[in-house]
Amino acid sequence: MKKIYKLVLKAYSGPLVMTFFIALFILLMQFLWKYVDDLVGKGLTWDVIVQLLFYASWTFVPMALPLAILLASLMTFGNLGENYELVAIKAAGISLRRLMLPLVILSIVISIAAFFFSNNVLPYANLKFRSILYDVRQQKLALNIKEGVYYSDIDGYVMRVAKKTPVTNMLKDIQIYDHTKGGGNTMLTIADSGTMVQTTDQQFLILTLFHGYNYDASYNSEAYTKKPFQKTSFEKEELRFDLSGFKMVRTDEDLFKKNYMMLNLSQLQHAKDSLTTIYDQATKSVRFEILYSFYDFKQFNDDKANKGLRIDTVLKNKKVFGKNFKKDQWVSIVELAASSARLVQTKLADMNTNLKDQDKLIRRHEVEWWRKFTLSIACLILFFIGAPMGAIIRKGGLGLPLILAVLFFVLYHVISMTGEKSANAGALTPMVGMWLSSIVLLPIGIYLTYKATTDSPLLDADAYVKLVKRFMLWTKITKEDDKNEQAS
Repeated sequence: MKKIYKLVLKAYSGPLVMTFFIALFILLMQFLWKYVDDLVGKGLTWDVIVQLLFYASWTFVPMALPLAILLASLMTFGNLGENYELVAIKAAGISLRRLMLPLVILSIVISIAAFFFSNNVLPYANLKFRSILYDVRQQKLALNIKEGVYYSDIDGYVMRVAKKTPVTNMLKDIQIYDHTKGGGNTMLTIADSGTMVQTTDQQFLILTLFHGYNYDASYNSEAYTKKPFQKTSFEKEELRFDLSGFKMVRTDEDLFKKNYMMLNLSQLQHAKDSLTTIYDQATKSVRFEILYSFYDFKQFNDDKANKGLRIDTVLKNKKVFGKNFKKDQWVSIVELAASSARLVQTKLADMNTNLKDQDKLIRRHEVEWWRKFTLSIACLILFFIGAPMGAIIRKGGLGLPLILAVLFFVLYHVISMTGEKSANAGALTPMVGMWLSSIVLLPIGIYLTYKATTDSPLLDADAYVKLVKRFMLWTKITKEDDKNEQAS
């Protein structure tokens, strides 16, 4: 038995590792394709790119691991069936259930490890990945001044170069608008030619201009009066531009730590409790705000019969309230009522928006809380789909098993996304939404495992042909019996 267990574990571990890294690589390529516009042309250093890809790959594990388990189990038992090893093992008196036992234990271990990964590693990876991605997306494009195009990425300046000579590094027909003092296009520098170099530390851009003019039509900011127009010429002038804005600045990671994606189970529970308390307090304050909006009606509560009554009770009692009011008093009451109603409508609209946002944030925390468990169970369920399906189809390699694995994984992913979005939108509770895929796939896994262990002809075409013939024969017999009963 130990040799057979080792054989199965060895046959399973290779495809598992291979398919996991292949799936991870495909997801990483999809990420690069999605954010290629945010990465290209910004002069990012290799260490930043490596860190971004490294932490991004960790965030893709929840998608790559279930797919790897599904495909590896399909390939393993498909290869055993295709090479008649599965038949030989059954002939030796070893059932499929006993053969699956070491892989079941391994899948349970992987599921437990996946839970600890979701709870401890994934929040940290999300924090690093999201913070780096945010900084990369905020990063300016690298300094690249094109011919005949106004360039405005240098803070406070707009520059235009008519022609560039790469061999001599010479620029022709240069225009520079200085916006550092505000006031629009009031300061302009024009030069026939010039050269442009960066300092060795890449901190400054030195632009040397030849044969040009400086125009100044700015205002006096203190007296709010226009200065005399100034025009000065120069044979050579050197301008220095600060390029610190082109360097990538890392944002403090503490700003991202409170996001629900960066929290573990205990932190999510604490944040959810705090948000729920705030939500309950906001809900209670709605009644007080509405009642306070009609507080001014107490000035009309002068009847002796109304003394000692609550204002809402007085308003409901039409026979008591307003019995001795005059016409001008009724006009004031109607105007006050309309004003109070508009005020209540505005307050209710604002409170409704605020409460909806709070409720949505609470649901997102609950969804993330349940996500810590769904990955582990998904790994286990997909194993019980892949292993019996591989034993049934008896085909190995990357042909039919890959197609079936992709179909089942797409089904799992679509149901998961549908459940998650429904939970975030409030159509389903967070628990039902996050467990929806497991609820749907668990009966499929149980059914396939039962069919595989009992050697049922699930994919045998002859069996289905016989079943159809039996059904047609039964239908024919039933019709003849009906005719005989009608004839008699």
